[in-house]
Amino acid sequence: MNQKTFSYKINVAHLSAKPVRVTLEADDEEKRHLADRWGVTSVDSVTADLEVIRWKRDGLRVRGTVEAHITQSCVVTLEPVTTQIVENIEALFVPEGSRLARVATSDIGEMIIDAEGPDAPETFQGDTIDVAQICEEFIVLSIDPYPRLEGATMRAEANATDEDEEGESPFAGLSEYKHKN
Repeated sequence: MNQKTFSYKINVAHLSAKPVRVTLEADDEEKRHLADRWGVTSVDSVTADLEVIRWKRDGLRVRGTVEAHITQSCVVTLEPVTTQIVENIEALFVPEGSRLARVATSDIGEMIIDAEGPDAPETFQGDTIDVAQICEEFIVLSIDPYPRLEGATMRAEANATDEDEEGESPFAGLSEYKHKN
C-alpha cells in the first residue's frame, strides 16, 4: 500500500533573494502516516509557517514555526496523553560538496566546534529540499518517549514512597536474609 507522505519540495535553483512564505498543514491521510512513522497513537494536527530564502550563493535558510498535536499512550496507565509540540525552526542548507559545509579543523586535524556558536549548515542532494521533512525532524526530536499522565505513578514508585516515609529502607529485608545464611 502506497501511503501519502507529508511533503513539500522546493526547487533551490528557483529561489530568489526575496523570502518565500510556506504554510503547511497535514491532511488526514498524512497524519495517519505520520502517526505510524512516529509510533504514536494519533497525530491530531501538524501545521507549519515557514520562510525560505536563498543563503549565500547556492544555499538556503529555513525559518519559522512548526506545531503538532499528538496523542500517545501513558507508560503507566495506557490512557491517552495529548501533547502540544511547538518548535522554532532556524536551519541552513547547502548542496553536498559545498565549501560552506566543511567543518573547520586545527593544524593537527582536530575539528573546531563552537558549542555556543551557530550550527553548521546541513547538506542536501540534488536541486530540491523538502521543507515538510525538516518540520518532521524538529517534531520527532520533541516527542516524549515516555509520556505520563499527570499524577500517574507505578506501584513500585508508590511503595518506595510509603517505605521512605516510614523510615524503613527498601533493602532491609535483604539484610535479614544475609544474616540467616
